[in-house]
Amino acid sequence: MKFENVNRRFILKTGAALGVSLAAPMHFIRGAYAEDMSCNMPKGDTVTFGWNVPLTGAYADEGADELKAFQLAVKHLNGEGDGGMINTMKPTVLKGNGILGKKVAYVHGDSQTKSDAARDGAKRMIERDGAIMISGGSSSGVAVAVQGLCQELGIIFMAGLTHSNDTTGKDKKRYGFRHFFNAYQSGVALAPVIGEAYGKDRKAYHLTADYTWGWTQEESIKKATEALGWETIKAVRTPLGAADFSQYITPVLNSGADVLILNHYGKDMVNSLTQAVQFGLRDKEVNGKKFEIVVPLFSELMAQGAGEAVKGIYGTGNWDWKLEDEATKAFTKSFGAEYGAPPSQAAHTCYVQALLYADACERAGTFFAPAVIKALEGFEFDGMGNGKTLYRAEDHQCMKSCVVVKGKENPNDKYDLMEVVKVVPREELTYDPAIFGGELGPSDPKQC
Repeated sequence: MKFENVNRRFILKTGAALGVSLAAPMHFIRGAYAEDMSCNMPKGDTVTFGWNVPLTGAYADEGADELKAFQLAVKHLNGEGDGGMINTMKPTVLKGNGILGKKVAYVHGDSQTKSDAARDGAKRMIERDGAIMISGGSSSGVAVAVQGLCQELGIIFMAGLTHSNDTTGKDKKRYGFRHFFNAYQSGVALAPVIGEAYGKDRKAYHLTADYTWGWTQEESIKKATEALGWETIKAVRTPLGAADFSQYITPVLNSGADVLILNHYGKDMVNSLTQAVQFGLRDKEVNGKKFEIVVPLFSELMAQGAGEAVKGIYGTGNWDWKLEDEATKAFTKSFGAEYGAPPSQAAHTCYVQALLYADACERAGTFFAPAVIKALEGFEFDGMGNGKTLYRAEDHQCMKSCVVVKGKENPNDKYDLMEVVKVVPREELTYDPAIFGGELGPSDPKQC
């Protein structure tokens, strides 16, 4: 390590003496100096990915499905199985023979749906196991924390399920990329649908998970519904992982609100929605209107947990396995054959992220992180389940379609609990990245 530090100082000092920008040359060097300074360049016949997923905590169901998707992606990248979305992705240089002549290996850890545990786990996978890319998530608090760590260490972070505006907004990082949509886009997609369904004269009460995702979800839905004419009666923050929401639901009964908006996800949403229904909210009439409940970010896994309570509930999703495009069919078939159940949106976004990173390495012709970043920035692709998609260079946010969903009144089985009521096209969800601020930062090589 001392020799490496001396070598690095020599390179930087020499560059300065020649009047050359210290950052600029590092972005374009493909030789030994640059790659030696990049973290965890694979030297053997394998390349290691790190899957950092919540296997315990409020988002454990999503984490388990994410890990399944990652494992399936590794199989497909290595030429095992039917190839899944490698067969539908356009353009792609992936051939199912590994990446740059190396087989893909992986390590994984339990992020526990906790930021500190997730950072520790990611750091361990990078420093001990030699992971060259980290992915995973389900909590935006975790994603923001791990993304910051990866920026510090020069390791690319292909975020899993993270929905906060902050991930590719004020907390965006050059080494971080997000395929999942965000809270702002949920508001844009959902508001017209619930406005038409419930009318424009409504009084809303928010219960909100008290961390970065909940805050930006609440802000986005409030802005979108107030633009319809809705009034926000109150917004109350709730702790992540609360099992009993009765103390938060009881005040809703006498608030004058006629809509409850649950800015909750995972087991928190299952518990809060189930308890709200048990308290009789959906049987009430307030202000001459039937009381309604809205869950802005929804998934089949949550629907399975909440059971009958999800009927008629509107929300949004990043993707749904019942879409009819060829890519969705291919992935759903592969995942179903492997695990005996259709994939969740969490599984889908993680699988896609693994393929996108692998494809970028192949196109760049190297695992050198700054070159892979350049290959991802501004990359436009199709055949991954969301229509034509752009990995926007300005903020590393994927711009693509999303879905508005509704809990089915008469589902066919436990995997058919939600119906897609609208596919919202990319054009309607596109926004100026400047509205959320933040700076990507440099992509110069880092040393582990």
